[in-house]
Amino acid sequence: MAESPYNVGEGPATRVSLSLPEGTAEAIRRRVGKREFSSFITAAVERELRGQILDEYLADQERRVGPIPDHDQQRARQVFDEVFAEESEWRAAG
Repeated sequence: MAESPYNVGEGPATRVSLSLPEGTAEAIRRRVGKREFSSFITAAVERELRGQILDEYLADQERRVGPIPDHDQQRARQVFDEVFAEESEWRAAG
């Protein structure tokens, strides 16, 4: 598979087919409305992907330098979350 020129959260929107349990879909609609459904799913998927990327990074660091103390892992997650929260704010402000 060719590497994408876009990072998580970048690039033009593309249509995809998504199957969800009806109860999940209805819970999302009740929470955000029909018009914000795609935005909600996009944000959730991006959070999950970024979490997995951070997990992979921390695992790689542990392989290379040894165990990372819990407080350092928590701090890394906090910084990571703050950076992406700020990035999201910039995108929304533009």
